[in-house]
Amino acid sequence: MLKELEKLGPKKGVITQSVKDVVQSLVDDDLVSKDKIGTSVYFWSLPSCAGNQDEREEALAELKAIELKYNELKEEMGQYADNDPAAINAMSLVIVFFQTPVFYEILHQKAIDVSHGAANRWTVQVGITDDFDYVELSPAIPLRAVGDQMLEGNPK
Repeated sequence: MLKELEKLGPKKGVITQSVKDVVQSLVDDDLVSKDKIGTSVYFWSLPSCAGNQDEREEALAELKAIELKYNELKEEMGQYADNDPAAINAMSLVIVFFQTPVFYEILHQKAIDVSHGAANRWTVQVGITDDFDYVELSPAIPLRAVGDQMLEGNPK
């Protein structure tokens, strides 16, 4: 790569030896980086390595100061969150919602769904299926009469 620069120099009116000297001084000042890759030597410069390093450091220091001030203000605002009108309004809307019949209807439906799911899980675990035969009592015999006979010791 240096040879390419040396060839371009005379076309622009620059002495070949001065190209080498300028590139070497830039490498010495850490404004240009140099690496040998294979048989070639490559030179490059990144914006962070250029002469505006001082401006960059000043900008970074200013950014850090702004971030610190932002964090301080954010922390201070957190202390006043209890008195924030928007937060108070949101909390009052939530409280009003909890006092509405719609909320109780939703809560009631959720309780039904949870209970129904629990009953289904229990019946599956016990082994009760849909084709389970349930004992049906005859409506002709009052339950009270059957219970009384059992208590008297006369199971008819």
